[in-house]
Amino acid sequence: MTRNDLRELESERRRALWALANLSPADPKVSNLLTILDDLDRQERHSASGTDKRLELNAVRDAVPIKRHHSGIDIVLERDIPEPWRERFLQASIGSTRLPDGPYARDWKKFLSEWESEMRHLALHRAARRDLGID
Repeated sequence: MTRNDLRELESERRRALWALANLSPADPKVSNLLTILDDLDRQERHSASGTDKRLELNAVRDAVPIKRHHSGIDIVLERDIPEPWRERFLQASIGSTRLPDGPYARDWKKFLSEWESEMRHLALHRAARRDLGID
C-alpha cells in the first residue's frame, strides 16, 4: 500500500469512527458505517504482505519512546511510530498543536487511549449487528 493509499484509508476510517461515536449500536445509521469500516479492514489485511508484521496497540504503546524535548515538553518522533499507527495518529491529530520536532507525548497517549475506546465501541456495534443476524 502506498503512502497516499494509507493516508486515504486512514482518513476514511477516522471519519467513519467519528460518525460512529455518536450512535448507539441499535441505530439504523450504523449499518453503512460498519460496512465502510469492514471494507477498510479488508483492504488493510489484503495489502499487508506476509512479512508485514503489524503491531497491535499494546506493542505500539511499548515500542514508541517518549523523548524529552529541550523545551521541557515530552514528545514522540513521528519516525518512531510504525505504520499504520503513524497515519492513524496523524489523521486523528489534524489541527493539533505540536512542536516542530514532533507531536506532544500527551497527545500520543491520548490517541492510544481513545483508539482503545473506539475499538470497544466498534466491537459493541459489530456484536449488535451479529445479534440482529445482519452478519
